[in-house]
Amino acid sequence: MKDKPKYKQIIEAAVEVIAENGYHASQVSKIAKKAKVADGTIYLYFKNKEDILISVFREKMGTFIDGAKRAIDDEQTANDKLFKLIEMHYSQLSESPYLAIVTQLELRQSKSELRHEINKVLKSYLDVIDSVIEFGLETGEIDKKFNPQLIRQMIFGTLDESVTTWVMKSQRYQLVEQVEEMHTLLTKGFFK
Repeated sequence: MKDKPKYKQIIEAAVEVIAENGYHASQVSKIAKKAKVADGTIYLYFKNKEDILISVFREKMGTFIDGAKRAIDDEQTANDKLFKLIEMHYSQLSESPYLAIVTQLELRQSKSELRHEINKVLKSYLDVIDSVIEFGLETGEIDKKFNPQLIRQMIFGTLDESVTTWVMKSQRYQLVEQVEEMHTLLTKGFFK
Protein backbone atom coordinates (compact mmCIF):
# COMPACT_ATOMS: atom_id res chain seq x y z
CA MET A 1 0.00 0.00 0.00
CA LYS A 2 2.78 2.44 0.90
CA ASP A 3 4.20 2.27 -2.63
CA LYS A 4 0.92 3.30 -4.20
CA PRO A 5 0.68 6.88 -5.51
CA LYS A 6 -2.54 7.67 -3.60
CA TYR A 7 -0.91 6.72 -0.30
CA LYS A 8 1.89 9.21 -0.95
CA GLN A 9 -0.62 11.85 -2.12
CA ILE A 10 -2.55 11.46 1.11
CA ILE A 11 0.60 11.68 3.24
CA GLU A 12 1.73 14.87 1.46
CA ALA A 13 -1.74 16.38 1.72
CA ALA A 14 -1.98 15.49 5.41
CA VAL A 15 1.29 17.28 6.19
CA GLU A 16 0.03 20.43 4.52
CA VAL A 17 -3.50 20.32 5.97
CA ILE A 18 -2.30 19.60 9.50
CA ALA A 19 0.33 22.36 9.30
CA GLU A 20 -2.22 24.88 8.03
CA ASN A 21 -5.15 23.96 10.30
CA GLY A 22 -3.70 22.16 13.31
CA TYR A 23 -4.25 18.48 13.96
CA HIS A 24 -7.58 18.84 15.78
CA ALA A 25 -9.13 21.05 13.08
CA SER A 26 -7.88 18.86 10.22
CA GLN A 27 -10.81 16.78 9.15
CA VAL A 28 -10.26 13.72 7.01
CA SER A 29 -12.42 15.40 4.35
CA LYS A 30 -9.94 18.33 4.16
CA ILE A 31 -7.06 15.90 3.74
CA ALA A 32 -8.98 14.00 1.04
CA LYS A 33 -9.79 17.22 -0.81
CA LYS A 34 -6.15 18.37 -0.71
CA ALA A 35 -5.01 14.90 -1.89
CA LYS A 36 -7.66 14.98 -4.65
CA VAL A 37 -9.18 11.67 -3.57
CA ALA A 38 -12.61 10.70 -2.33
CA ASP A 39 -13.12 10.74 1.44
CA GLY A 40 -13.65 6.97 1.42
CA THR A 41 -10.31 6.42 -0.30
CA ILE A 42 -8.54 7.63 2.82
CA TYR A 43 -9.98 4.67 4.74
CA LEU A 44 -8.54 2.21 2.24
CA TYR A 45 -5.10 3.28 3.49
CA PHE A 46 -5.65 4.51 7.04
CA LYS A 47 -7.87 3.47 9.97
CA ASN A 48 -8.57 7.02 11.15
CA LYS A 49 -7.07 10.50 11.51
CA GLU A 50 -4.68 9.34 14.25
CA ASP A 51 -3.38 6.63 11.94
CA ILE A 52 -2.76 9.31 9.30
CA LEU A 53 -0.73 11.40 11.77
CA ILE A 54 1.35 8.41 12.88
CA SER A 55 1.88 7.37 9.25
CA VAL A 56 2.95 10.90 8.31
CA PHE A 57 5.52 10.88 11.08
CA ARG A 58 6.67 7.33 10.29
CA GLU A 59 7.06 8.06 6.55
CA LYS A 60 8.65 11.48 6.86
CA MET A 61 10.88 10.56 9.78
CA GLY A 62 11.98 7.41 7.95
CA THR A 63 13.18 9.53 5.04
CA PHE A 64 14.73 12.00 7.48
CA ILE A 65 16.61 9.24 9.33
CA ASP A 66 17.81 7.55 6.13
CA GLY A 67 19.19 10.86 4.90
CA ALA A 68 20.96 11.51 8.20
CA LYS A 69 22.50 8.00 8.24
CA ARG A 70 23.81 8.34 4.69
CA ALA A 71 25.24 11.78 5.40
CA ILE A 72 27.15 10.80 8.54
CA ASP A 73 28.41 7.48 7.15
CA ASP A 74 30.77 9.30 4.80
CA GLU A 75 32.38 11.34 7.57
CA GLN A 76 35.61 10.16 9.21
CA THR A 77 35.45 11.87 12.62
CA ALA A 78 32.75 12.20 15.27
CA ASN A 79 33.14 15.97 15.03
CA ASP A 80 32.38 15.87 11.29
CA LYS A 81 29.56 13.37 11.82
CA LEU A 82 27.93 15.71 14.34
CA PHE A 83 28.33 18.67 11.98
CA LYS A 84 26.68 16.70 9.17
CA LEU A 85 23.88 15.55 11.49
CA ILE A 86 23.11 19.15 12.50
CA GLU A 87 23.27 20.25 8.88
CA MET A 88 20.89 17.48 7.79
CA HIS A 89 18.48 18.16 10.66
CA TYR A 90 18.25 21.85 9.83
CA SER A 91 18.25 21.54 6.05
CA GLN A 92 15.61 18.82 5.87
CA LEU A 93 13.20 20.76 8.06
CA SER A 94 14.02 24.08 6.34
CA GLU A 95 13.15 22.51 3.01
CA SER A 96 9.78 21.37 4.34
CA PRO A 97 8.31 24.08 6.59
CA TYR A 98 4.95 22.27 6.74
CA LEU A 99 6.68 19.17 8.06
CA ALA A 100 8.54 21.31 10.60
CA ILE A 101 5.24 22.69 11.87
CA VAL A 102 3.75 19.21 12.16
CA THR A 103 6.77 17.68 13.92
CA GLN A 104 7.51 20.60 16.22
CA LEU A 105 4.00 21.67 17.18
CA GLU A 106 1.20 19.33 16.18
CA LEU A 107 2.71 16.01 17.23
CA ARG A 108 3.25 17.34 20.74
CA GLN A 109 -0.44 18.09 21.23
CA SER A 110 -1.53 14.53 20.59
CA LYS A 111 -2.88 11.96 23.04
CA SER A 112 -0.53 9.77 25.05
CA GLU A 113 -1.22 6.69 22.86
CA LEU A 114 -0.20 8.71 19.80
CA ARG A 115 2.92 10.03 21.52
CA HIS A 116 3.84 6.44 22.41
CA GLU A 117 3.69 5.44 18.72
CA ILE A 118 5.61 8.55 17.72
CA ASN A 119 8.30 7.81 20.32
CA LYS A 120 8.85 4.39 18.74
CA VAL A 121 9.72 6.10 15.47
CA LEU A 122 11.79 8.80 17.17
CA LYS A 123 13.91 6.10 18.83
CA SER A 124 15.52 5.37 15.45
CA TYR A 125 16.68 8.99 15.20
CA LEU A 126 18.05 8.89 18.72
CA ASP A 127 19.95 5.76 17.69
CA VAL A 128 21.63 7.79 14.93
CA ILE A 129 22.70 10.39 17.49
CA ASP A 130 23.91 7.58 19.77
CA SER A 131 26.03 6.18 16.92
CA VAL A 132 27.84 9.52 16.60
CA ILE A 133 28.44 9.64 20.35
CA GLU A 134 29.66 6.02 20.48
CA PHE A 135 32.02 6.68 17.59
CA GLY A 136 33.37 9.76 19.38
CA LEU A 137 33.89 7.80 22.59
CA GLU A 138 35.70 5.01 20.69
CA THR A 139 37.99 7.44 18.87
CA GLY A 140 38.64 9.48 21.99
CA GLU A 141 37.13 12.65 20.52
CA ILE A 142 34.41 12.74 23.17
CA ASP A 143 35.41 12.98 26.80
CA LYS A 144 34.43 9.75 28.60
CA LYS A 145 33.68 11.59 31.83
CA PHE A 146 30.31 12.61 30.35
CA ASN A 147 27.24 10.39 30.39
CA PRO A 148 26.42 9.42 26.75
CA GLN A 149 22.68 9.64 27.42
CA LEU A 150 23.07 13.16 28.73
CA ILE A 151 25.08 14.07 25.61
CA ARG A 152 22.28 12.65 23.45
CA GLN A 153 19.68 14.66 25.37
CA MET A 154 21.77 17.78 24.92
CA ILE A 155 22.20 17.26 21.17
CA PHE A 156 18.60 16.30 20.44
CA GLY A 157 17.09 18.79 22.86
CA THR A 158 19.15 21.67 21.50
CA LEU A 159 18.35 20.85 17.87
CA ASP A 160 14.71 20.26 18.67
CA GLU A 161 14.27 23.49 20.60
CA SER A 162 16.10 25.56 17.99
CA VAL A 163 13.79 24.24 15.24
CA THR A 164 10.72 24.86 17.42
CA THR A 165 11.85 28.46 17.93
CA TRP A 166 12.36 28.84 14.17
CA VAL A 167 8.83 27.52 13.53
CA MET A 168 7.33 29.78 16.22
CA LYS A 169 9.04 32.79 14.65
CA SER A 170 7.38 31.94 11.32
CA GLN A 171 10.69 30.88 9.73
CA ARG A 172 11.81 34.53 9.50
CA TYR A 173 15.48 33.56 9.33
CA GLN A 174 17.56 30.90 7.65
CA LEU A 175 17.84 27.94 9.99
CA VAL A 176 20.75 26.42 8.07
CA GLU A 177 22.83 29.54 8.73
CA GLN A 178 22.99 28.40 12.37
CA VAL A 179 24.65 25.04 11.64
CA GLU A 180 28.23 26.13 12.27
CA GLU A 181 27.45 28.05 15.45
CA MET A 182 25.27 25.22 16.80
CA HIS A 183 28.05 22.71 16.05
CA THR A 184 30.56 24.87 17.92
CA LEU A 185 28.26 25.28 20.92
CA LEU A 186 27.65 21.54 21.18
CA THR A 187 31.23 20.40 20.64
CA LYS A 188 32.72 22.87 23.12
CA GLY A 189 30.84 21.05 25.87
CA PHE A 190 31.84 17.41 25.56
CA PHE A 191 34.49 17.10 22.84
CA LYS A 192 38.14 17.17 23.82
